[in-house]
Amino acid sequence: MSRIKKRITGLQISLMVILFEIGSTPLFLLGADARQDSWLAMSVGAAAGFALLFLFLWIQRLMPELDLAGMLHFGFGRIAGTFFGAVYACYFSYQSMRNLRDFGELTSLTLLQSTPMSITMLVFVLVAIYAIWKGIEIIFRLPEILLPGLLFCYFLLIVLFILMRHVNLTRLTPVAENGLWPILQAALPEILSFPFGQMLVFLLLWPLWEKPGVPVKQTVWAYIGISVFLIFMNALNIAILGPDLAGSSYLPFLQSVRTLCNLRFIERLDILVTIMIYIGLFIKMLIWYYCAVETASGITKIPRKWLIFPVGALIYGASFIERSFTQHVAIGLGPSTRIDTVFQIFIPLILGLAAAVKRQSRSAPD
Repeated sequence: MSRIKKRITGLQISLMVILFEIGSTPLFLLGADARQDSWLAMSVGAAAGFALLFLFLWIQRLMPELDLAGMLHFGFGRIAGTFFGAVYACYFSYQSMRNLRDFGELTSLTLLQSTPMSITMLVFVLVAIYAIWKGIEIIFRLPEILLPGLLFCYFLLIVLFILMRHVNLTRLTPVAENGLWPILQAALPEILSFPFGQMLVFLLLWPLWEKPGVPVKQTVWAYIGISVFLIFMNALNIAILGPDLAGSSYLPFLQSVRTLCNLRFIERLDILVTIMIYIGLFIKMLIWYYCAVETASGITKIPRKWLIFPVGALIYGASFIERSFTQHVAIGLGPSTRIDTVFQIFIPLILGLAAAVKRQSRSAPD
């Protein structure tokens, strides 16, 4: 079983929850099939994700000293646990690859049209390699530096939208025009899987908390806060662009910011948005990458630093499999979310039940 040192504060965990959940989420209009009710679909997804979060917290409380690799060994046994650990390492690498590809495509669309995407993504991977090589303490210091500036930028843009009167709340009506079923279809499983079900990664991060037990309060309050923020941002995109334009745009938030182009004292706000999204993408790609390395290390007993470069090379190479950005988005918001359901819901649920049965059988009197 994998046991690790505890050295991360509760505040750092809260900040990481917020920054990780922001990630690239504002980049897309989640629940676009629900049209003006996409913010309600986002609310349903957040509520379902809240229930899923408690499943993850319950699993962690059953095995507070173990990370995911150790949990899989404890719950499923050595052979099955190793198999599922290998599958999860591949899954984490795949998710890291998706964020890396998002970064490359976004850079090509906005900032560096003449620079090969392979170069920008390579730089991104090398920075992530350096951060993971330096250790988890360095990774958890990043939100302390990046998150205040990121939230300030979002606040500034929201104020500009309101001052320039670009927000039209009538675009959010009529509410639930076609009933609840389209909202539920748009929310489940897509929005549950991305971004809320991705809290799965904290099964490898919660054991790092410096205190005994599980940081439930820090995690729950951070989750509630970021859920409200993401629901608000979803509604804001609709209120600015309308459901048709927002739903047809690849990058609706970037499109929303470009409506501020008539400001004479500020130009190229889209670059500011791009940098904001870079921050979220980097943190998300970095955490998935770290989880892939830690899981692979836990099941193979190979030192973590020996796996950083091979896993990084795998992530970088896999990022070129998808032929276009259109295909990349279609897979990410379609088939990928259905695969996510297996890793985020079914396997953790079975793992939790297996671990609970094992713990009860061990504590039962002979």
